[in-house]
Amino acid sequence: MSLSERVYSVLVVSSAEKLNNALSSLLAESNCDPVRFVTGISSAKRIWSEGNFDFIIINSPLPDDSGVRFAIDAAASKGTVVLLLLRPEVYDETREKVVEHGVFTLAKPLSRPVVQNALDWMESARERLKKMDLKTLSVEEKMEEIRTVNRAKWLLISQHGMDEPSAHRYIEKQAMDRCISKREVAEEIIRTYMT
Repeated sequence: MSLSERVYSVLVVSSAEKLNNALSSLLAESNCDPVRFVTGISSAKRIWSEGNFDFIIINSPLPDDSGVRFAIDAAASKGTVVLLLLRPEVYDETREKVVEHGVFTLAKPLSRPVVQNALDWMESARERLKKMDLKTLSVEEKMEEIRTVNRAKWLLISQHGMDEPSAHRYIEKQAMDRCISKREVAEEIIRTYMT
């Protein structure tokens, strides 16, 4: 899938109407859909808990909070890329707090090209996170396969008096002879002896 075909969901947390209108226009031109706007952190937390967003853009400060803690929490979970927009007088101090958590920051006022560049960076970061998620998933699947095969081996050892290398060879041979995975053989063995 090409980059232009990818679509990103966005949550914008901002109480500034002028910025919201500018972002709405910019996001409408990009590959962002759906785009949700909320005016406070409490609303953002509620919506965020209901589903994942690829991007969260927080215009700090907000009427109910600075948004810094929410930015850190959102960046730490669910593969979300977070952009925190900050006033110049708090930029350096806040950036120092959030950068180690993977939160992108920009100092206001903003220009359209700067925001577009930030969205491009966010796309790159999100694609990298997706790849990492896939690698993690494949490692978890492999670990689950190893656990299943080990469980089947121990059932063969206890039920048939095989030693561990013999049980392992039996599972491998069954998988090769039947053109199925070792996990499928192991699951059959487990079903046979556990029912």
